[in-house]
Amino acid sequence: MNSKQNSIPISVEQSKLLGSAQRIKIIASIAETAKTAKQVADELGQSPGSTHYHIQKLYDGGLIDLVETRTTGGIVEKYYKSKAKWFDSDDHRAQDPALEDGYESSNSTRISLRLVLTPEQRDELNEEYKALMEKWVALTSASKDEGEEFAIGFKMISTKKRDES
Repeated sequence: MNSKQNSIPISVEQSKLLGSAQRIKIIASIAETAKTAKQVADELGQSPGSTHYHIQKLYDGGLIDLVETRTTGGIVEKYYKSKAKWFDSDDHRAQDPALEDGYESSNSTRISLRLVLTPEQRDELNEEYKALMEKWVALTSASKDEGEEFAIGFKMISTKKRDES
């Protein structure tokens, strides 16, 4: 699937809602298939109460939709689905405060380089990066091990100034 087709613009406030590994796992879980909070909690090995709380925050923030409500044996089941796999903020600041310059961390890696890319190569690199991140979200979502949470960002920017166009 082309991730450009499954990306929506979001506000700074909405991007702050995505500053949690647990919420990213939830988004990944309901990106393709609508699920209840209990189904997501079971899939991710998380507590139903915590999962419900995060789903409600994502729903209130407009990042996921309530797509179906079923009543089974007197129990109301609400099915949620993510509006997208990827969310784009036009804000020039990092979407995650941990990725801002000056953030103090005991464990970090910084990688940077410059490449000369055609527009097609730029798009291909962007798609490959997204596929890599989706792979790691799936791997860490499947793992019940508690590890250290990391903020991972990708910024690809032309070195050509806007007025040079």
